[in-house]
Amino acid sequence: MTKNGIDVSEHQGNIAWHEVKDKIDFAIIRAGYGRLTTQIDKYFQSNYDRATAQSIPVGAYWYSYAMSEDEARLEAMACLEIIKGKKFEYPIFFDVEEQKVLALGREKVSAIISAFCEELEKAGYFVGLYMSAYPLQNVTTDYIKNRYAVWVAHYGVSKPSYSGRYQMWQKSSTGKIGGIAGNVDIDECYVDYPAIIKEAEKNGYVKRKQAKITIEIEDHIYSGLLDEQL
Repeated sequence: MTKNGIDVSEHQGNIAWHEVKDKIDFAIIRAGYGRLTTQIDKYFQSNYDRATAQSIPVGAYWYSYAMSEDEARLEAMACLEIIKGKKFEYPIFFDVEEQKVLALGREKVSAIISAFCEELEKAGYFVGLYMSAYPLQNVTTDYIKNRYAVWVAHYGVSKPSYSGRYQMWQKSSTGKIGGIAGNVDIDECYVDYPAIIKEAEKNGYVKRKQAKITIEIEDHIYSGLLDEQL
């Protein structure tokens, strides 16, 4: 299966989601960046509210500047504060692309990624990693590549040069879609994240079960099923 989507931030400005909805299968929305809640993407709340109002499945991403594990945990705390109370059918991605971060090397970069992702997982989120193909191949450990969902960026090619497994591909940064002024990133997804995330009870989703109940009233016995949240 291939699902077609976009990822957006405040750089796309005011999006006409009612025009976009029939052109995409999902959207990944930037929640913010850095380690402060004041660094929320100024269009995050609007994009989330208006996309979900159009029944568009959404995920989110957090742009990182973390230079250490401690800084990554601070970024995770800020991200969690921003996204709390919301539901996401797609993962929460950790966006690692700052050159000064990548220059730290494979072990330090991987430790930073783990620190952020572990905090989000402890809070009940399905997390993933966003990186360009070359640093993903060369500046992360095999453990990271195999442990987390991977969203790889590589433009102008028929498929990413990254040789590892990946579930999403950001294939262009110059897409054009009615309802969005200017360029927008274009993505493909190859797994059914909404089904996976809901089954795993992540990202704000909780399964419901039915309990059989029996009630006796004036010598009459009544039975039925009651929806009960797990």
